[in-house]
Amino acid sequence: MTRWDHLPDLASRRLGGGVVAANDELFAAADHLVLDEPPSFSARTFGPKGQVYDGWETRRRREPGHDHAIVRLGAPGIVRGVVVDTSFFTGNYPPYASVEGCCVDGHPGPSELSEWFPLVPRSPLAGDSRNEFVVSNVERRVTHVRLSIYPDGGVARLRIHGEVVPDPRLLPAVIDLAAMEHGGQVVACSNMFYGPPHQLIAPGLARVMGEGWETARRRDDANDWVVVKLAAPGRVRLAELDTSHFKGNAPGAASLRGLDARTADMDHPAAWAELLPRIPLQPDTRHRFPLDESPVVSHVRMDIYPDGGMARLRLWGDLTDDARTTLTSHWQATSAPPPSPAPALSPADQGAPARPADQGQTHAL
Repeated sequence: MTRWDHLPDLASRRLGGGVVAANDELFAAADHLVLDEPPSFSARTFGPKGQVYDGWETRRRREPGHDHAIVRLGAPGIVRGVVVDTSFFTGNYPPYASVEGCCVDGHPGPSELSEWFPLVPRSPLAGDSRNEFVVSNVERRVTHVRLSIYPDGGVARLRIHGEVVPDPRLLPAVIDLAAMEHGGQVVACSNMFYGPPHQLIAPGLARVMGEGWETARRRDDANDWVVVKLAAPGRVRLAELDTSHFKGNAPGAASLRGLDARTADMDHPAAWAELLPRIPLQPDTRHRFPLDESPVVSHVRMDIYPDGGMARLRLWGDLTDDARTTLTSHWQATSAPPPSPAPALSPADQGAPARPADQGQTHAL
């Protein structure tokens, strides 16, 4: 089973995630929360509002309430784990945080978001740390998350790891079956010394070598490989093996094999059918190969010989009818609203004094 922190960051800016609202960001903009790069810090770097932080930081509260930021996920899906990263926030981190999710169709504005449900309850945070939280028993598709911090302070990054659940209405007839944004996942690889393999299926072109997958130099007679679970079973019609930016360290050759894990044993070598025979590769080149008479596959294995780096792997093809039906059923089941809870008693009905409402406003960005 894939560890939750190896699943895609659904909030990633690279996937299209963005901060759509925050009630306060006086010291540092909330947009930093979804940046892909790890947070950084330069001591005694001051701007007009004080020390510059690579994160979201609110002013010190002098009234009741708490601060919050709302993030639109780049790839909606089921959340399996959350990281509230307070790196470099030491005397100014929030002592507590909570995370909620909601599922709203279309392209709503902040004021249209409703029916929030808990993902991470109000929990203590440590400063200058990756605060990790497992999300369990929430089998609901999430399109937006709301990070609340109590009462104020700074958070460097927010990572929302989970399984992509694409809207099947938005998938054309031919798609990149391996794409992370459609639900593709890297489930195994031989080596990831210089670059993680999930970058192979990230959106867009790699801007630099560091945005691809790269292995250590081999000193034996074996070769490196990676296995991708497709968004859904289908037939691959065109493969793109992109070695852009890899010049003295591109693989000398590569091959592709596939199988349908619904009927075949992934651990049995003979179950893997050849999709692309071993073929030479050029450095710094986007190679495209048509695949004729491809069988239906759910997983594809790319072998590179003997080692090296690759920027992107694209597997263009079409979903089978039953796979599209399964995707639609899963999307409908996870997007359905939950049963309406019983109405809660008001503070007056409970004989307790009513608490004043938080007067903080949410501003669309």
